Amino acid sequence: MIPHDTIMSIIDTVRIEEVVSDFVSLKKRGANLIGVCPFHKEKTPSFIVSPAKGIFKCFGCGKAGDSVRFVMEHEHYSYPEALRYLANKYGIIIEEKEQSAEEIVAQNEREKMFNINTFAQQYFSETMKNNEEGLAIGMSYFKERGFRDAIINKFQLGYCLNQRDAFIQHAIKNGYSKELLLKIGLASGTEERMYDKYQGRVIFPIHNLTGKVIGFGARILSSDKTKAKYLNSPESEIYNKSQTLYGIYFAKNEISRLDNCILVEGYADVLSMHQAGIENTVASSGTSLTTEQIRLISRYTKNITILYDGDSAGIHAALRGTDMILEEGMNVRIVVLPPDEDPDSFVQHNPIEVVRDYIDKNAKDFISFKTQLLLKDAANNPIKKAEVVKDIVNTISVIPDAIFRATYIKECSRMMEMPEQTLMNELNKLLRAKIRKNNGIQQNQEVVTEDVKAEPQNINVDTVPIGFYQEQELVKLLLMYGDKEVDIDGVDENNEPIIYKVSVASLIVDDLKNDDLLFKDETHKIVFNIYDKALDDGVLPKEQYFVSHENPKISELAANLLSSPYKLDNWEKKEIKVKKEEDVLARLVVTSVLRFKDMVLDEKRNELTRQIMETTDIDDQLILMTKKKRLDDLRIKINHELGIVIAK
Repeated sequence: MIPHDTIMSIIDTVRIEEVVSDFVSLKKRGANLIGVCPFHKEKTPSFIVSPAKGIFKCFGCGKAGDSVRFVMEHEHYSYPEALRYLANKYGIIIEEKEQSAEEIVAQNEREKMFNINTFAQQYFSETMKNNEEGLAIGMSYFKERGFRDAIINKFQLGYCLNQRDAFIQHAIKNGYSKELLLKIGLASGTEERMYDKYQGRVIFPIHNLTGKVIGFGARILSSDKTKAKYLNSPESEIYNKSQTLYGIYFAKNEISRLDNCILVEGYADVLSMHQAGIENTVASSGTSLTTEQIRLISRYTKNITILYDGDSAGIHAALRGTDMILEEGMNVRIVVLPPDEDPDSFVQHNPIEVVRDYIDKNAKDFISFKTQLLLKDAANNPIKKAEVVKDIVNTISVIPDAIFRATYIKECSRMMEMPEQTLMNELNKLLRAKIRKNNGIQQNQEVVTEDVKAEPQNINVDTVPIGFYQEQELVKLLLMYGDKEVDIDGVDENNEPIIYKVSVASLIVDDLKNDDLLFKDETHKIVFNIYDKALDDGVLPKEQYFVSHENPKISELAANLLSSPYKLDNWEKKEIKVKKEEDVLARLVVTSVLRFKDMVLDEKRNELTRQIMETTDIDDQLILMTKKKRLDDLRIKINHELGIVIAK
């Protein structure tokens, strides 16, 4: 754990423009710097860095934050990893808390595993490049497959000599124990009788997100049918097959930039795709696609394109993964290659333009893919067609988002030439069955009611809650001016006019608390509570506190609200007086508070109107109408102050 004082030291030391310029070419623009965003594809620069505020903001894709957030987003680091990166850049020593004996042992064991895997990878790579057998067999194999030196070096490919224990002896000479060699899976047998696990095989190192070697895949080159074609490292403290994707370290930045991940089956598929320049490609080698692997991809994108072989096995493999991808709230498209082709051969046999064009033209959403595939077998058989419909609706039912489900139902209705309401009823039946199976607890599923009509509906997809923008305006004022004092008109104890000073934070927080008004948005609430406590403590936070906050929602909110794509020209030089926010701050704060109150009162008024319409008891109606009259009067008063005329 990094001590708080050290975190603050890192944040105070780093300069946002220096950190970003390691990855992005920046040009001066006024007080800020501008460049092409590294997080999405753009031609016109919209990525702004503000050295004064210590933040970055892309007005194209919306990403924003401070130096720590930038490193986290760009390198896909955790918060502590990003801090360590910045500490190393600026020569700041991190003295972490003392670890327990058990933690030290566990950490040392993990480090030993990483070290021996790195050692093994270097040995296998050097063997293939410099050893006669390695060159004749290992390197020849990769060259015959069409792989160039650049891709061989990038993925650190190698070869293990076809000898009983050549690597084992080399490792022991360099201080590695037999126990560790067996545990990590580089050796087989017993300590008394060991042999190289991967002898006579080409080696595919498997990397984690930070580029460390965590395991190996090894392909046999002989035609011996008694031996497995591929061998993989066993599960260990550092390697879990179900949570690992081959090529993810080399693909993650492109996946994020292109907002799409191409998923293939094998090692060679990944190598060929990367060699062709399609570097957002990974593989689930050695295992069927897992939920953990899908969630790993979701850290970088919500879009997956499955690219599988054109044979029956490849098609069914694509189908197996579809439901899991959809269940995780991801978008999936499927590309089936021509018969007798896999991604490796297809890329090797065709120009890159042909490959890209084929993927673009043949990528189908799951419902089109599944419908066309299954209907081939159904033909004109109504029973089989009904089974196909049930299969597709069952797939739709795993999608967590109700609007997406409704959209797919509509598309299925069109393609299957069936009434939308019939499909909706079947979907509802499946959803209710799932809820009953989960002990009656609804889990991230919104059930569409059966009275939903099949006719086109005006669905409001805007999920922003009522009052969100009024809340956000108050939060922005807190972040920008919370510690600034403004002049407020008042009266003294003798009822004489007086002007007194009060902080913006006090003006907003105290006013809302006095009227018992609360924010609905959770992130807004956190900011409000921070200022509420700070007022009690007598020390108000600066904007940098929020920009560098360890809660990513807070830091992102602060960066977004403190950024602006617009800049006033230097009108003073032209002798034109322009009022700035600071010049009318008091009025701005009061107005924003009144707008928020008006919104709250209007929401309460609408609720009372609904209750009046639904209440049949005359006495209850009179009570509710009295309450509504008070709210109406209060809203008229507020809107008079705002200069707005409203109808009673």
